[in-house]
Amino acid sequence: MQKKGQLSLTLVCIILGIMLAVQFRTTQDIRSSLPFQRAEDLTQRLMQVEKERDSLQQQIRDLRQASGNVTSDDIKIKAGLVALQGKGIIITLDDTKPNTPVSTKNPNLYLIKDEDILKILNELRAAGAEAIAINHQRILASSEIRTAGRFISVNNTNLAAPFEIKAIGNPETMETALKMRGGVIETIQFWGIQVSVKSADTVEIPAYKGTFHFQQAKPVQNGGI
Repeated sequence: MQKKGQLSLTLVCIILGIMLAVQFRTTQDIRSSLPFQRAEDLTQRLMQVEKERDSLQQQIRDLRQASGNVTSDDIKIKAGLVALQGKGIIITLDDTKPNTPVSTKNPNLYLIKDEDILKILNELRAAGAEAIAINHQRILASSEIRTAGRFISVNNTNLAAPFEIKAIGNPETMETALKMRGGVIETIQFWGIQVSVKSADTVEIPAYKGTFHFQQAKPVQNGGI
C-alpha cells in the first residue's frame, strides 16, 4: 500500500509539472502573438512620433524667433529696393568692331544677344554675386532680359551696346568663373565681341526702380503650408 501511495504521489507531481509547463508555454505564446507584438510596436512608434513632434515644435519656435530679428531694411535689401555698394567687378560688352572680318552670311552672330548676357548673369550668380545691375538697371529674379530688335530689353527698358554689367561679390571668384577655359567670355569673344572685366574696391548697384505686379499670387493664410 505504501508503495502504491508513493507511486500515486509521483504520478500526480508529474501531471502537475506537465500542466505548469503547458500553462507557461501558453502564456509565452500569448505574449508573443501578433496582437501583443502589435501593441508593443504601436507603443514604440507613438513614443517616436511624440519625440519628432516635440523636435518640430522646437524648430518652429526657433524659426519664429529668428524671423523676429529680421528688420524691414533686411527685407528691402533682399528685394532689391535699396542701393548697395561693395567690392565686385565691372564687365563691359560691346559689339564686334566694324572692321572685323565677318566670315558668315549672318551678321547677327557678331552682335550681343540676350542669351550672352543671361549666360554671364548665371555665372555671376553661381559665383556668389550678391547684387547685379546692367546699365543702371537692377537685376532681380523676376527681371526680364530679351532681345528686342536692335536692343536688349531689361526690366522693360530698351538698352543698346555697350553694356556695363556690375556685380557685388568676391571679385576673384566671379572673374575666375567668367574667364574659365571654354567659358562664357571665351565663347562670345570667338565672335569678335569685345569683353573687358576689371575688379573694383567699390561697385555701386542702384535700387530697383520698377513696380511689382501680382495678379494671381496671394499670401498664404494661417501662417503658410
